[in-house]
This record gives sequence, structure tokens and C-alpha cells, in this order.
Amino acid sequence: MEQHFRMLAAYNRWVNQRLYAAAAELDDEEYRRDVRAFFTSLHGTLNHLLVTDRIWLYRFTGEGDAPKALDATLFEKLDALKAAREKEDARIIDWVNGLDSTDIAGRFTYTTVSDMRTISQRLAPALAHLFNHQTHHRGQAHAILTALGKAAPSFDLIQFQRTEEGRPYS
Repeated sequence: MEQHFRMLAAYNRWVNQRLYAAAAELDDEEYRRDVRAFFTSLHGTLNHLLVTDRIWLYRFTGEGDAPKALDATLFEKLDALKAAREKEDARIIDWVNGLDSTDIAGRFTYTTVSDMRTISQRLAPALAHLFNHQTHHRGQAHAILTALGKAAPSFDLIQFQRTEEGRPYS
């Protein structure tokens, strides 16, 4: 499982780089346009992904920022959001790379954001959720780019595995 989660962490950084490069091609009106997505726009979707990654990393590690609302806007400007995303992706990779099989099989306890319940669960399924959640909302981001008439890059895991960075995981 260590290798699998390391792959997902590396893939996460790679695909976010592609997504942010595509976002940078938009003008500000397009970037913020309400396209009736769950978080309204690409801007809202990218902020949500950073919010939830910070919440989960705080739950896992007890360190870092933990926003109090799932729809919080952490950064208004794309360049500041991108810089924060890069730092968070590096943080995810560093943390995941430090996990061993005992850690992954272990349990942790946290408080939910939406209804303030205390949850105790195994780390592996929660870590799988972290990466699955990212994929879910990046799919929405892909649809937003398409709705805006833009060419959306491939986010396929197999594409990552064919890169220099992804080859060790294929």
C-alpha cells in the first residue's frame, strides 16, 4: 500500500500542475464564471480542493491550517492559489512518503467540519478518500474547462505513469 499511496500523491501533484496550467490560460471572467458547477466556477472548485486537502492533512498530522468551511475562499488570485497548491502538494508527498505499512493500517480520530462529530477510522480508507475526492472535483474542473470551450488536458493516471516522474509506478 505504501507504493500505491506514494503513486497517488505524485500523480496528484502532476495533475494539479496540468490543471493550473489550463486555468492560467483563462481570462479572469472565464476563471470566475458561474457555470453551475457545485462550487460555481473553476475558482470556487480550485479553492475547495485546497480547503479539503488542508482539512485532511490537519486531521492526519495535527499540523497546518484547517479551514472551517468547505466553501471557503482561501485565495482570490490564481497565482496565490497556485503557489499554495504547490506547497500543499509537496506537503502531501512528504507526508505520504514517510508512511509505513503500520501507519497505513493504523487508526486516527478527527472532528468533522460539517456537523462537529468525532470520528475514529483506519487511515488507509481515509487516505483513499483524500485522493478520490481530488479526482472527483478535478473531473468537475475538466468539465468546467470544456464548458468554457477550452481544451482540457488529460488527467488520466496512465498518462502520468508514462511520464518520467510516473514511470516508477507503472
